[in-house]
Amino acid sequence: MVLTSENLQDKTKSGFVALIGRPNVGKSTLMNHLIGQKIAITSRKPQTTRNRIQTIYNSDRGQIVFLDTPGIHKAKNKLGEYMVYAAESTIRDVDAVLWLVEPDAYIGAGEQHIAKMLEGSKIPVIMVINKIDKIKKASIPEAVEKYKSLGNFDEIIPVSALHSTNLDTIIDTLFKYLPYGPRFFDEDTVTDQPVRQIAAEMIREKALRSLGEEIPHGIAVTIEKMKKRRSGGITDIEATIICERDSHKGIIIGKHGAMLKKIGTEARADIEKMLEGQVNLKIWVKVRKDWRDSDILMKNYGYNKKDLKN
Repeated sequence: MVLTSENLQDKTKSGFVALIGRPNVGKSTLMNHLIGQKIAITSRKPQTTRNRIQTIYNSDRGQIVFLDTPGIHKAKNKLGEYMVYAAESTIRDVDAVLWLVEPDAYIGAGEQHIAKMLEGSKIPVIMVINKIDKIKKASIPEAVEKYKSLGNFDEIIPVSALHSTNLDTIIDTLFKYLPYGPRFFDEDTVTDQPVRQIAAEMIREKALRSLGEEIPHGIAVTIEKMKKRRSGGITDIEATIICERDSHKGIIIGKHGAMLKKIGTEARADIEKMLEGQVNLKIWVKVRKDWRDSDILMKNYGYNKKDLKN
């Protein structure tokens, strides 16, 4: 049989898959490893992911569009409310859900809330028990049995996103449940995120990893300028780190500018790798008190609920 665009469509599958879970369970790490490229930033601090991030996995079998979401948590400010909305609203528009948990975690109010939210869902829900590298292999069946009590899942898959263990099983399982249909994006598309947004997130990641426990929750990063020079191929980038307190500004800058230089140097390396060229990066720090509770400032920094409906 000669394959045409019509009967080829009958042989490929495509669909949208949401990654959900509590903060810091490894959703972004899993997504990056599934597509084989770093798009979402990661850190050990909870609530690293603030926005819905879309990436695309392509193979001969078809296309999986992953939607990495912020961790579902009890919101303490308007930014927190936005993050929870971004996660929970995503579930309504996908073909399958990957719910990430940890093997040794206590099943508390957070998991119970997510289980109730998914109750009666008509779409496939696949429980992914991540970080199995942190427990003994003999304890994995016990973890599977523990999470079975939360609901009737279509599949339960133990994995280690960090070490790429059992990730092929996730892909195989998703293609089993996704509908037949054409690809939504070109085969060379990896993400719908603008380059400026990825660059801003790379700077925020280095700040998250370098600063103390409390300050990262109150920072945002904006790109004021990104322009490639006509000669030399150098890209000039001007960015601003937004913080909520004058004392935080001093810590971010550091003694004689050492901390800001460290953040900039590490971020520039990642951005140069992404752009495949030299980058001249300049970063400033500004204070905007309580911006996480300001609708206007949140929109200015890229956290707008209306954008999630597109």
